[in-house]
Amino acid sequence: MRRAAMIALVWLGAVSAVADPAMPPDFVDAATVVPGLRTDIRYAGAHNFTGAPVAGYEAPRCWLTREAASALAGVQADLAPRGLGLLVYDCYRPLRAVARFVDWAKAPGQEAGKREFYPDLPKSRLFAEGYIAARSAHSRGSTVDLTLVDRRDGRPLAMGTPFDLFGPASHPDAPGQPRDVAANRALLAQAMQARGFSPYDKEWWHFTLKGEPFPATSFDVPIR
Repeated sequence: MRRAAMIALVWLGAVSAVADPAMPPDFVDAATVVPGLRTDIRYAGAHNFTGAPVAGYEAPRCWLTREAASALAGVQADLAPRGLGLLVYDCYRPLRAVARFVDWAKAPGQEAGKREFYPDLPKSRLFAEGYIAARSAHSRGSTVDLTLVDRRDGRPLAMGTPFDLFGPASHPDAPGQPRDVAANRALLAQAMQARGFSPYDKEWWHFTLKGEPFPATSFDVPIR
């Protein structure tokens, strides 16, 4: 098998190699499954905490497992009567992107995104504080970062912090949030949980599908 036609796959701690398909097995482009889904895939461009496109994001597409994409379609349908929809920032994340985050966090300099994404922390503390990790649920294909938007114009609802702000203000139940922000965060969480997603207690935008099909598998197929 040619080297270019192989991908790294971590399975229960063991590394194997499989033929390189267009995307991981049983994955889909969520935009083809979720009607009206809006995307702003941050790591495919420079508007993210690294200040540059991230390895593995060769196209701004939202890949998810079929199960996660189907559940997300249910969320979108549930929100429609309210005049609301979903905007995704990140979906499946290749292993090489996770490795790039770790390398970036440990390297000096490269702080173009500090003001927006980690204004109250030195970059050198991001890994130790747990904001950058050596493993990510996103690499399993059933985790998504997203927010609510007005379906009429695509404008995101107020959530109190930008996506990927590293700090306690991003916790879903952070105290001191304006009433509309607290209500919007609660609505997003309720809509996602109703369709089988679990929230993350440090990021209002982060949800993982319960019973995900690849709970012990991380993929490294680049997004194209």
